Formats: sequence, C-alpha cells, structure tokens
Amino acid sequence: MASTSVDSLEALHGLVGTHLGYSAWLTITQERIDQFAEATGDHQWIHVDPVRAASGPFGTTIAHGYLTLSLVSALLPEVLDVRGVGMVVNYGANRIRFPAPVPVGSRVRLGAVLASLSEIAGGAQSQVDVTIEVEGSTKPALVAEILFRYYQV
Repeated sequence: MASTSVDSLEALHGLVGTHLGYSAWLTITQERIDQFAEATGDHQWIHVDPVRAASGPFGTTIAHGYLTLSLVSALLPEVLDVRGVGMVVNYGANRIRFPAPVPVGSRVRLGAVLASLSEIAGGAQSQVDVTIEVEGSTKPALVAEILFRYYQV
C-alpha cells in the first residue's frame, strides 16, 4: 500500500508541495546490476567486475546511474497511488543528478515530493521530485524531477 493514496486528480491538487513518503528499502544485488548491464549493453568494469572493482575508486562494484533512475518506476508506486484515472504515462524528466554511488549490497529507498500539478488536455501533468537515498550515506544516489501525465480515458 502506498504512503499516499488519492481517489482523483482533484484530490492530488491538494498535495502540491507535500512530501508524499518513502518506499521500503531495496537491496541492490550484483545479479540486478548484471541483468541491467545485459539489458543495456553497459558492461563497464565498475559495475560488473567485482575483482577489478575491489581495487577501483569505490572498493566494490556499483549500480549504474540509469539503473538507479529506473528504480523510480518500481519504488514510486509504494509512495504514491493515484486512483480514478484511466492511464498514467511517464512523460520525462527535467533534471537528473547522481550525487553518490550505489555500492553492491547497499539498501536504497525513494522519497518523493509532489512539486507541481497542472492541467493538460484530458488530464493533468505532475512534477514529482524524487530522491533515492542509500542507507548510511550522507549524499543521495539520485535526485530527479520526474514528469507524469494522468489521463481520464
């Protein structure tokens, strides 16, 4: 169940500027990193070679930045549930930054703020400011402004 649930776009309007909550913690495994490398063709050693990465700048393998970004799709539904719409579309992002690495074996979670909501033809567009934090780290792994479109189809 999501931290924040609303039954309509009208109810969502009342949450602009609100912190929506946090997802559960998710452990980043080498298997997940390797699967992402296979899916994207990004086999850089800092991600997929534990032996070489042990003597590299992070002391272990790290998740790809885009793997961290892709976790938004998996973790955001734990934070926000908008009912009463026919379809939600990922519309893009205004800003994405990866301030800190995600070492293999670490746990991450997503926090979100509904930054804005505006009307569009057939629905509304939101900007959700997301942060993915690494347990025990002082810097977030991801900060991003993600855009979604909600349609009343």
